[in-house]
Amino acid sequence: MTLSQLQSAIERHFAAGPGAIGDEAAMTTFLALRAALESGEARAASPDAGAPTGWRVNAWVKRGILLGFRLGALKEFAAAGLSFVDKDTFPVRHFSSGDGVRVVPGGSSVRAGAYVARSVVCMPPMYINAGAYVDEGTMVDSHALVGSCAQVGKRVHLSAAAQIGGVLEPVNASPVIIEDDALVGGNCGVYEGTIVRKGAVLAAGTILTRGTPIFDLVNGTILRADGELPLIVPENAVVVPGSRAVSKSKGHELSREWGLSLYAPVIVKYRDDKTDLSTTLEDLLR
Repeated sequence: MTLSQLQSAIERHFAAGPGAIGDEAAMTTFLALRAALESGEARAASPDAGAPTGWRVNAWVKRGILLGFRLGALKEFAAAGLSFVDKDTFPVRHFSSGDGVRVVPGGSSVRAGAYVARSVVCMPPMYINAGAYVDEGTMVDSHALVGSCAQVGKRVHLSAAAQIGGVLEPVNASPVIIEDDALVGGNCGVYEGTIVRKGAVLAAGTILTRGTPIFDLVNGTILRADGELPLIVPENAVVVPGSRAVSKSKGHELSREWGLSLYAPVIVKYRDDKTDLSTTLEDLLR
């Protein structure tokens, strides 16, 4: 079945609503999508030079994942002496040495329907959800989360406790995208369709959402989500957590009285060709 045929079948069975439950053809179609996701052939979002963000959202893929939840029945699973209950359409993925993926012992989990490329390293405990795409050479560190349909590029480092938000509904919404060679520091949170461009660095504790403006000290601009466009971190930007004063009416007076300020991520510099990719974050920010 080609991707075009798979898309048509997914759309048809999804539109059937509860009527798809128990339909053998619907289950066969979903399993074909799940296999295509795990092989990387199908993606929730794909690079597209003609799109405003450089990425195209494939809403039909997300509909297919939701179809899988609709078709699934609760089932008991057991692994490493622990028991779980989940939809039988989304079991835990199993890897062999031939897959070239390192899954270090200690409680990590990759859900069925996620793509994990060769040379990815999974440090325990971490989690990759259905529909996610994690490309070659990426490190998913301890306590890191790659949410549903999130797209993570090559040679990305998701540091300890980094949270990459997921999205299934609304189906047209853009997933979080982390492009090649980005570094996401410890305890960072990237949510609500934010795009982190190639080579960008998020210092530990940086939180990015659709409603979070980024203050670019290098160029003297403020970056925001705009209409259908998500928040976008520029290529090679180095972003650190900062703060800004409350400047509106009574809030300004109280903030001065109470010593308050608002969280604000700040671009303090841009990486250049002289920056060694292996340089520590502390050296980068000096």
